[in-house]
This record gives sequence, C-alpha cells and structure tokens, in this order.
Amino acid sequence: MDDDFLMLLTTANQAQIPLVLADHRDTGDSVRAVARKARRLVSGYVWDRSTYHHDVALLAPIGRLVEQLVARQHEDGLYDVGNLHSPPDSAFAIQDLCIVYGLLDADDQAAPLRKTLAEIVRKAAPALAAGGVHTPNHRWEVSAALARANQLFPDPRYTARIDDWLAEGVDATSDGIYSERSSTYAAEVTNPCLLTIARLHDKPELLEYVRRNLELTLYLLEPNGEVDTTASRRQDQKGVRELWWYLTQFRELALHTGDGRFTTVAKSIQARGSGELGDFLAEVLERPRLSAVLPDAAPAPSDFVQHYPSQASARVRRGSRTATIFGGTDFHKIPVIASGLSTNPTFFKFRQGAAILDSVRLSPQFFGTGHFRADGLHRTGAGTFKLQQEVRAAYHLPLAPDQRTGGRYALTPEGRFYSSMDFENRPKQYRSLRTTVRVEEVADGFDLGFGFDGDETVYAIELCFRPGGTLSGVEALDADGNYQLVSGTGSYTVGGDRIEFGPGSGPARVAMDPGEQYTYLGGNLTPDGLRVYLTGRTPGGQVLRLRV
Repeated sequence: MDDDFLMLLTTANQAQIPLVLADHRDTGDSVRAVARKARRLVSGYVWDRSTYHHDVALLAPIGRLVEQLVARQHEDGLYDVGNLHSPPDSAFAIQDLCIVYGLLDADDQAAPLRKTLAEIVRKAAPALAAGGVHTPNHRWEVSAALARANQLFPDPRYTARIDDWLAEGVDATSDGIYSERSSTYAAEVTNPCLLTIARLHDKPELLEYVRRNLELTLYLLEPNGEVDTTASRRQDQKGVRELWWYLTQFRELALHTGDGRFTTVAKSIQARGSGELGDFLAEVLERPRLSAVLPDAAPAPSDFVQHYPSQASARVRRGSRTATIFGGTDFHKIPVIASGLSTNPTFFKFRQGAAILDSVRLSPQFFGTGHFRADGLHRTGAGTFKLQQEVRAAYHLPLAPDQRTGGRYALTPEGRFYSSMDFENRPKQYRSLRTTVRVEEVADGFDLGFGFDGDETVYAIELCFRPGGTLSGVEALDADGNYQLVSGTGSYTVGGDRIEFGPGSGPARVAMDPGEQYTYLGGNLTPDGLRVYLTGRTPGGQVLRLRV
C-alpha cells in the first residue's frame, strides 16, 4: 500500500469537507455538483484515516444533499442539468451516488441514507437504459452508470443497453485520439468510464483504448503540468487543462501494464498537489488496489517530434522547451462555428519554461473571410512542417436568361452571408489569396515563414503571451494588452525564461479580422493575454523568428 498516496488524498479530502459544509444548502448547484459534494462528505465519513471518520455531524448535511437530489428528480427518473430530462447529465450524478451507496454499506447509522440512495438509483437507471445521448462521450458515461447500477441492482435492460452502445465501437484512432480530440473529456469522462465498464461489465479489451490515450497524453504534457488542448473539438480548444484529472488513470494503467512512464506521470501529479485531488479518495476506497505501490518509474518523453496526421497536429519537445503546430480545424469541411467543431485559429504555440506564447494567429484583410485556418498539416522534414490555405471571394455576374424568374430568387449562402440571389446558379469572378506558413525548428527555437500569393492586401500576425511576464522592445497600442513590434526584436521574460521574437515589420497598424461570421453578431476571437502584432502586405512574405 502506498501510504504517501493515501495521505495525500486524505489531506486533500479533509480540506474539501469544510467547504462543502459551508455551502451544502446551495440549491442553485447542479445535481452533478450536489452528488459530488455528497461523495466528498461520505469519503471522509467512512475512511478510518480521516479526522472526519464516523463524525455524526456529517450525516445531516449528507442527508440534506441527498434530499435535494430526491426533490429534483423527475418522475421519469431523470434530472435537468441545463438540458431537460437529460440521461447523460443524470448519469454523471448517478455514478457518484452508486459509489456513495457502496461506501456506506457497512454503516448502520447511514441505513436511511442508503435506502434513499437506492430509490434514486432504481428510479433513474431504467431511464438511462431507455434514453439517448448528445455526444460521443455521453455513450460511455451512460454505460458506466448502468454498469454501476447493474452491480447494485441487476437488471438485463442495463446490460443490454451497455452492449448496444459498445456495439457502435469506441470512437478512437489507433494512436489514442478520441473523436472529440479533447483532453478534458478523455480525462473526466471517456477514460474513467471505459475503465468502469471494463471492470464491471467484463470488457477487459477496453483497457487498451485507455492505455493508448494515456500514451498519447505523454506527448501532450507541458513541463508545468498542463495538457495541450489545441486540437480539441470541444470547449477546451481555447483554454488550459491541468494534468491532475488523470491521476487514478495513470496509476491504474501503471499497475496494469507495468509502464514506468505512467508511474512517473502519476508521481508528478502527486508531487505537484494541485487540483481537487480529494475527489479521488472515493475511487480508492471503492477499489483499494489503486493504492498499491506503483512499478518503478521510467522517464516520460521529453525530447521528441510527434506528428498526428489524424488531427493534423504535431508536438515538439526539447526538455523545458515545447511547441505545438496545428492545421486540423474542421472549418474547411464544415465552414461554420459551432459546438463540437474545431475552429480555433491558433496554429502555433511555443514555450520556454515559464515563458509561454499561448497563441500565434494570422489574419489577412480579405473580404471578411477571417483568420488563417490551414487545410491540413504536411510534414516536410525531420523538423519542418507546412500549413496552407486558399480563400476565394466571388463577384457574382448576371444570371443566364433561363435562370431568371422575374425578381424572386432563392435565399442562398454566398460563403460569408445569405441573400436572395440564387448564388448557386450565377457565373462568378473570383479574387483569391493563398497563404503558406512554413514551420522550421532551429537550434534555439523556430522560424515561421509566411508566404502569400494572390491579391494585394494587408495582414496582421498576432502573438499572444500568457499574462505574468514582461514585454520589451514593443510599443503599446490603444487597447489595453495590445502592443506592436515595429522594428528590431522584442522579448517576453518570466523570471529566468525568455522568448525573443521578430523582426518587426513597420509602423502600419492592421486590425485582426475575425471574419464576418463573428463580427455580424459583435463577436470576436481576441485571446486573453499580452498581444503583440506584426503587420505586412501581400503578395510576398516575411519570417518570424522565435528564439530562447
């Protein structure tokens, strides 16, 4: 048994409990939050190493949380969590409640609570077995909840529905990338759920999907414990993800496979101590095997170039220096902005230790077509990659005589907007712009070469550095956080870490154009941070040099 690991989780859970006690009456919480609060309290209550072990003062708050769940459960067994009568959102809460029910098994004082919990689960599980989902990961969340419900209250409907979802196949590529391409959903939903289904539904083959995803994750890790999310199709494509969510997954797969790299990552999460680590105590109490001493550690990858063609991305790491290159948005196949699509226009990220360049973006002023989004990523050498995009805008000519209908024409899309112009049947004259970005790793950083062919226009390159450092060599612009590199070289410094960038390209100010789809409703794509702009004119090009 790994006593240091258990002490870490115990201490973290003990820190959570006063926070739950202070706000457990908050009826504005989602049912998922209510169930998680109950799980936190019960973990401390049943754990004999906790200072809250069998503290009867916890029973009334746990009871109030459970009663909230009773009061908010619909007659059909489901809950509203943003979505109405939602099987998948209900499944998140039911998983936690099944764990709570099991943890309270040997406690006579909690018998009334267990009775109520059983009623909630028995009411919800048939609805989960009959209901539908919205997203790929929802299938596994519902299936895991059904596997837990079936373990407690066996019912052939539950196992049949799990088999229905599994028969569709797990949505993963051979290199471990799930279809949503999200480290958030892999960490919080898909991996934990597949592990639960594998264990409770006797599907050990599912462990291989988790193993491959964790192996992929080794190459997405940043030195500070973040996980790269650039390629995601979900909300985390524009955010920062921390590794702590993966703790018990890496422990379980280290124990299962003996892979010392997984041990190293699990130990690094424990050493960092950030995040809600107390949430994992319930899992370990449910499955004490997770607290076993891990296999000997082996170094995690820290010197590599990894190319992932399935999502048109690449990762480069040289110790404390990392880079992400991305050309895999869905914009060229599905030219809209919507949840579930990858539309992040960031195509390059770079960091040296604590000096973090969170985003490099490019925006030509070209008929409101918006940011450069590459139509793929092409590896051209050991450390070189190419990104390309061609955009066209049409001027529409008169309809042919046989297409004229006396002034009433179909409302059709032009590409950027709609109009009653029957665009599909009109001859067109096109203006075009072809953009190429060549990314080359050099000894002390990267060169980004920008090339433009086609019409003459202006463009802006945006470098967004994470707040917390100091910029030099740049000029402040009108808006807070906006700067321009006019000439020479600029730098961004955090402590002893530094990124130099340049050269500047002149005093002309060119605004970033997010595109007509954003500006029509007043939206924008301005990233948070310290934004430095370089400008230029097409055709032609320039080279942006990033050095450490």
